[in-house]
Amino acid sequence: MNIVIAGAGDVGFHLAEMLVDENQNITLIDEDEEVLSYAAEHLDVRTVLGDSSSHEILEQANTHSADLFIAVATAHATNILACLIAKKIGAKKTLARTDSMEYLEEIPREHFASLGVDELFSPGKLAVEEIGRLLKRVSTTDFIDFENGKVSVLGFTADSSSKLVGKQFKALTDEATDYHIKVVCVLRNDETILVRPEQIIKSGDHIYLASDNDGLAILNAYIGKSLHNVSRVMIIGSSKLALETACALEDTYDVKVIMRSEKDCKRFIKHLKNALVIKANPNNSDLLKEEGLEFMDAFIALTPNSETNILASLNAEKAGVYKTIALVDNVAYTHISQSIGIDTIINKKLLAANEIYRHVRKGKVEAIASFHGVDGNIIEYQVSSESPLVNRSICDIDMHGQAVIAGVVRNNKGIIPKSDFVLEISDHVIVFALPGELESLENIFK
Repeated sequence: MNIVIAGAGDVGFHLAEMLVDENQNITLIDEDEEVLSYAAEHLDVRTVLGDSSSHEILEQANTHSADLFIAVATAHATNILACLIAKKIGAKKTLARTDSMEYLEEIPREHFASLGVDELFSPGKLAVEEIGRLLKRVSTTDFIDFENGKVSVLGFTADSSSKLVGKQFKALTDEATDYHIKVVCVLRNDETILVRPEQIIKSGDHIYLASDNDGLAILNAYIGKSLHNVSRVMIIGSSKLALETACALEDTYDVKVIMRSEKDCKRFIKHLKNALVIKANPNNSDLLKEEGLEFMDAFIALTPNSETNILASLNAEKAGVYKTIALVDNVAYTHISQSIGIDTIINKKLLAANEIYRHVRKGKVEAIASFHGVDGNIIEYQVSSESPLVNRSICDIDMHGQAVIAGVVRNNKGIIPKSDFVLEISDHVIVFALPGELESLENIFK
């Protein structure tokens, strides 16, 4: 597939890095020569220096033969203009990053689609949605719903207090939980592994499970933390994401937002109805305690500085806050978040890349996602009438020990399938696959 990416910043570079590993033909466009040089040194990509909204530059990038044109520059107006021109000169499909919530509404989306912008997405909106999901499932570090929650895949740490430590994984496998829960994979010492039922669960294992609706109640007995309803939330930061998150949460939770600048406080007050806005230094843990940190159920650190967010979240954990979420822009930190004590991190570039990634995959891909630090993807495929999988049982599908079918949604019902489960036309199949198995899966589900 020929893919042109306009914007070689954090999102563009990370996306190119993912796609190069898939042997895609990638061209990167950016006005920053230094950024492009770095990309060329570290990735097997073609680079074009210039303005991605320039017709001439898009021609140089061979956009006319692009199967997919992705505009992820910082300025959303540039992205939209670039997509319009790219579509006009021959790009088959266009995607644009935007920071405008208004553009993501149904009618503006339809207008842009008619002009040539096939898809719009917002890393900020994706992050707000992720935070909302995590607050609903506070005992987990990661949580992804498929088909509106018919099947969920979630992660939790088996810490020293967990009753699972020392037991075999079959305590969580199909038969032990009456086929409502299935082990998907385990992150152990930064290594992603597909475990066998007889293997032993170790303290510190980060376990990912698939569950139907009935299984979620069963899971509460296994997760180390006790059940906890979130009602009080503290947010630190004055970023656009902090404001959007506060707006999204203030009608459901008792929200406090802490920021340093009086000017930012006034800006937040204009947009918020119920949340309490407080001027204070978010780096000062004593001040946060004075504002009730110890009585919070959740703490969300959304400053522009990853290190500040990590340290503030660790202090919140130490103060006894039940759930901590930190915005971390440095992808390298995603591998250490759980080991240092932070419940969950949010990384906008990873969320954006996952959203885009499904447009690259072959087969009937409905959704694709990944967990922080896990080497692999969770993909939702739809079984088409032409698929060789129709009327075949799961145990007959050879996935080379590199993938596992986590769940199936059939007729709007989530199922954790047994090995003899027979697939049918229109089934939605949720699969976790290690990186080396993606191409094989595409051939299976084509």
